[in-house]
Amino acid sequence: MCGICGIASSREGAPISKEVLERMNRSIAHRGPDEDGFFINDKVGLASRRLSIIDLASGQQPITNEDQSMWIVFNGEIYNYRELKNYLEKHGHSFKTNSDTEVILHLFEEFGTECVQHLDGIFAFAIWNEKTQELMLARDRMGIKPMYYTHLPNWQFIFGSEMKAILANPAVERKIDLISLNEYLSYEYVPTPRTIMRNIWRLEAGHYLIYNRRGVEIKAYNNLSFRQSESRPPVDWRDYSAGLYDTVRSAVQRELVSDVPVGVLLSGGLDSSAVAALMVDLYPGKVESFTIGFEEGSFDESQYARQVAKYLGTQHNEMTLTSKKAVELVSDISSVLDEPFADSSIIPTYLLSKFARQKVKVVLGGDGGDELFAGYPTVLSHKLIEYYERLTPWALRAYLAPRVLNSLKVSFDNISLDFRLRRFLAGRGVPLLTRHHRWLGSFIDQEKDSLLQDWIKPVLRDTYYQSYQYAHEGDAKEALNQILYNDQKTYLEGDILYKVDRASMAASLEVRVPLLNREVVNYANDLPLDLKLHNLTGKFLLKKSMQGKLPKEIINRSKKGFNMPVAYWLSGDLKELMMDMLSESFVKRQNLFKYDYIQKLTDDHFQHRKDNRKLLWTLLMFQMWHHNYME
Repeated sequence: MCGICGIASSREGAPISKEVLERMNRSIAHRGPDEDGFFINDKVGLASRRLSIIDLASGQQPITNEDQSMWIVFNGEIYNYRELKNYLEKHGHSFKTNSDTEVILHLFEEFGTECVQHLDGIFAFAIWNEKTQELMLARDRMGIKPMYYTHLPNWQFIFGSEMKAILANPAVERKIDLISLNEYLSYEYVPTPRTIMRNIWRLEAGHYLIYNRRGVEIKAYNNLSFRQSESRPPVDWRDYSAGLYDTVRSAVQRELVSDVPVGVLLSGGLDSSAVAALMVDLYPGKVESFTIGFEEGSFDESQYARQVAKYLGTQHNEMTLTSKKAVELVSDISSVLDEPFADSSIIPTYLLSKFARQKVKVVLGGDGGDELFAGYPTVLSHKLIEYYERLTPWALRAYLAPRVLNSLKVSFDNISLDFRLRRFLAGRGVPLLTRHHRWLGSFIDQEKDSLLQDWIKPVLRDTYYQSYQYAHEGDAKEALNQILYNDQKTYLEGDILYKVDRASMAASLEVRVPLLNREVVNYANDLPLDLKLHNLTGKFLLKKSMQGKLPKEIINRSKKGFNMPVAYWLSGDLKELMMDMLSESFVKRQNLFKYDYIQKLTDDHFQHRKDNRKLLWTLLMFQMWHHNYME
């Protein structure tokens, strides 16, 4: 696992600056503290920071081929590299290392851009082809590993594992993309391919890019399909349960490949518990498991992780996140992030990563299960709101429901009744995907109309344009599959995987996600709808496949999520920081937001008139990013 960056030039007489490349590479040193490496000529500069996991002795990057006509820098792990290496050796390729990085390079020699089709793993890599004077970038199928790029007017192309590597290049201009700002305020992240910075882009998952004298060309090599899911006749779950179990087990086994010890992140939920259970069967030794608990009782789920660890017999490690520690970490997190990001669970994810890194370099996690198997409560809520709209008399919906809501006491507890009801009813009367993102995200359009300065509004487009664009491109017809497809293209890649990558790599820890292995993804997306959401039960088949492998109460307990006591923090230990970041002088200097509206949000929250945790946290994270990167 590494951090990579580079510069390519298509103009004669524009040499690559070693000093600038070194500065870019230093900005991502946390991704690979073990060593750095460089390759520079008059057309390209490649750099890497290495966290050594495989081939500790000879896997230094950049790596070249036999005649030094091609060079590669690589971030990730290829789980089938040994099989691929065996194939390539039989076809005449010779190897200097035992690394998966060199395998990719020879695979490119053999198959060109089609090499990505043969890779089972998590990856983002860059290959320079001296013969054709071309640079290729590629990103794994689900977007587990990141890749950013920009193409400058001076004919330079710049890329990096994090946007901060690109921003470390003085030729890159820092200007906020106002369309991205609009999207961030609603999604709580900027959906790919945009970033918060104008003219800096993320390479989409399952895509590769070619840069040469003609410019930039981007192509998809992998498309998520739900066609088979919707064409299968009704089935019995027993026909699929063993197949799913074997597929996930095989993925866990492949992703244990490592020359260093591997642990597991254990939340006590079904997904991480399933990965831990399979890992215990497959791992040669005592498995180290890691979890985070919380002081606030309604948010703490560490008891479930302890229960699973005891049941499986792992060597369990646990620590508690106090509100005081959380406040300290907020400043750390703002320096880790190079884009505004409002998922507060990045704080315990970062702390958990630092905690696990004290014992291991690599861990498995359970991310992806909700997006594959319909695990989020919002999926069920789409069904319920249809019943609500169809069966509830209009008078009750129009008059009684608002009065009931207004009578409820505002609570800052985890997913309290008033919070859930308000979010649920906010989804009334809007299209499927808009409703879905309203439930997951933060500001809705009416709130942004009160927040944003008038000069910004004319350049804004429809907030959920990217989601509807993905829906247009995909083949999912049924509402459930449309939601799952959209989550896999937006929320999973833009929120969950971004969070895990930034938090773990800031701690120099590699996180692998076997539930997002290509074989598991294909199996899950092909499943009949009824095996994902069965009546009112999400993750139906995954639960059935883990029967007898985990305690029943773990399999059947409802999902709670990795939620933070943000509402309490903003009224307590974080209040001073928030008021500083949302001060009238700062807000007016930015000229992006209306201070009067922000003041109303804070006043209502402090007086418990409204729970504005999502809106205020979203603003706080943006302000801290702006302070670090734009001031």
